[in-house]
Amino acid sequence: MAERDEPTGALVRPYAVTRGRTRPKLEIAIEALIETTVRGRAANTRPGGNHGQEQQYISTLCDGRLQSLAEIAARMQLPLGVARVIVADMAADGLVAVYEPTSLDENESVGTELLERVLSGLRRL
Repeated sequence: MAERDEPTGALVRPYAVTRGRTRPKLEIAIEALIETTVRGRAANTRPGGNHGQEQQYISTLCDGRLQSLAEIAARMQLPLGVARVIVADMAADGLVAVYEPTSLDENESVGTELLERVLSGLRRL
């Protein structure tokens, strides 16, 4: 097999990172916000910790700034499902806090003021 025919690490890596798991320990919405906990900061600074590079990157990324699950996946250039499994593992270990979006009841509605602010923010982008 020629060198160019060999699969790259990127094709195998997501599977290896999650140890073959495709289902997260916790269901996390794509728009859920993630924040590093005190325990996560301590684990990230401890030399020789048992957390992988992905967990360290997420801890650093979400330290002091909330990031959505979608943003984490995009910044890490990983499939969303892989990022979800990693973040769910970290949440189960107390390394990150997950803030799920609130849902509206049937009788509640989104005010036009909120929608106008969102639209204004999108236009500024």
